[in-house]
Amino acid sequence: MGLLLVLFAAAAVYLAWSHLNRPRKALPPGPKPLPVVGNIANLTAQELWLRASQWAKEFGSVVYIHVFGQGLVFLNDYDAAVDLLEKRGAIYSDKPGLIMCGELCGCENMVAFTRYGDKSRRQRRLMQQALGVNSIRTYQPLLETAAQDLIKRLLVSPDDYVGNLKRYAGGLTLSTIYGYQLSSNDDKFLALADECVDILSNRIASGGGIWPVDVFPFLRHLPDNFPGAGFKRNAAIWKAKMEEFVDRPYEYVKERMRDGSAVPCFCTTLLDELQENCEKEVDAQRDFDIRWTANSMYSASIDSTMTTISHFILAMVLHPEVLEKAQKEIDTVVGPGRLPNFSDRPNLPYLECVMSECLRWGVPVPLSLPHRLMEDDVYNGMHIPKGTLIFGNVWNMVRNPQLFPDPDAFKPERYLEPADELTAKRRDPRHYVFGFGRRRCPGLHLIESSLWIVMASMVATLDITKAVDEHGNVIEPEIVFDNAVFRTPKPFKCDIRPRSEQALRVVRQAADATVA
Repeated sequence: MGLLLVLFAAAAVYLAWSHLNRPRKALPPGPKPLPVVGNIANLTAQELWLRASQWAKEFGSVVYIHVFGQGLVFLNDYDAAVDLLEKRGAIYSDKPGLIMCGELCGCENMVAFTRYGDKSRRQRRLMQQALGVNSIRTYQPLLETAAQDLIKRLLVSPDDYVGNLKRYAGGLTLSTIYGYQLSSNDDKFLALADECVDILSNRIASGGGIWPVDVFPFLRHLPDNFPGAGFKRNAAIWKAKMEEFVDRPYEYVKERMRDGSAVPCFCTTLLDELQENCEKEVDAQRDFDIRWTANSMYSASIDSTMTTISHFILAMVLHPEVLEKAQKEIDTVVGPGRLPNFSDRPNLPYLECVMSECLRWGVPVPLSLPHRLMEDDVYNGMHIPKGTLIFGNVWNMVRNPQLFPDPDAFKPERYLEPADELTAKRRDPRHYVFGFGRRRCPGLHLIESSLWIVMASMVATLDITKAVDEHGNVIEPEIVFDNAVFRTPKPFKCDIRPRSEQALRVVRQAADATVA
């Protein structure tokens, strides 16, 4: 242990010396660092976006800190994010080569973590092929059926709304990508996926996702049983689980293709094309890309969906007047005899506003995922060194009081206010919450469509209110956030029940028609 501390201290001193002895250029402003360790004391393991937003008030739209010499920049307004992550995307589209997350935990081939280059471009082409805006219509019947199934399950077990949402989000993605149908809320693939998403979001990403081994790469060569090398033992366990998550559902698809029972899906489409072009010899690189891209699509969608729908439920609980207004709109447009479908969407403007406000107010990934600067840059006279990690502070952007007056309030009506084209674009949270530039979420169109049909179906059929105890006293929802990446509220008490007997009949008829 003593030797490890000496090595750690020596490396820390060297990195700090190197950082302090760089040519002094005008870095962006930020909190004053400590000697050697930099701003490590300024970080927080939970809700770092709140700390970054405090810095924004003090230091402005671009804030710089460093941890043992590793620079971190927080972009706190939309213009700065667009200027750097989009207009200068050629140098701002890399991802950090984090040793812990990538090499040790096996996530380096996931789309969200792939370094910028040929591999990332191949993966994104596959995702665009399957999930581009022109492909979404083909998924709409599946989305409508999945939403109907969710409503049916919520009516049967409303207290387990989280489990039902997981089944919806996970089941929809497994069906779309792998052609796999869930058997229960604790299905083997769903349980595996849930465990791996938790590993990504709450274990690997704890403390901002930067581990000592990322700052001091020599630590990865420590023997697994060396004192202080517990991170390597954890990484080995997590890597095995992540690789199982990648391989098992993909091999399931390939086995079904061999025996002729495969259901058409993302993987079968690409594998069929691959076999035709290669005369039935599967190209290893293409197979590798499909395998990892398929898994990345799952990981990218489930937490975003879970987070946003959880915030929708919370908003309806806290703002019954919003739910009532949305119900009146849907009753007028859709009527009582059927469930809403995508053809109704253009005629439901208030529901569209509710969804926009859920994305803004709930903001599923408040700090977005970091980009890595590939060469030195200067922005508004501020020097940003090569290798700096760049975070888009979406939380602060969507709480800009100039764009969103009374930003902490849930007000769907704000999107009905007249605005010029540029202001309307800046108000639309879809331009924030799915990331920026060349690393923007490729699955955003599927996720957005999925969110809309679920919200529409819930508004049409359910009353969502505060729960009451056995004495009739109202229970205020207790809201806790403990996820390091996604702003997902922990389960809270609420009351979910059918709006009417007519709503029950419509749901049952839709379920019967699906079975038939």
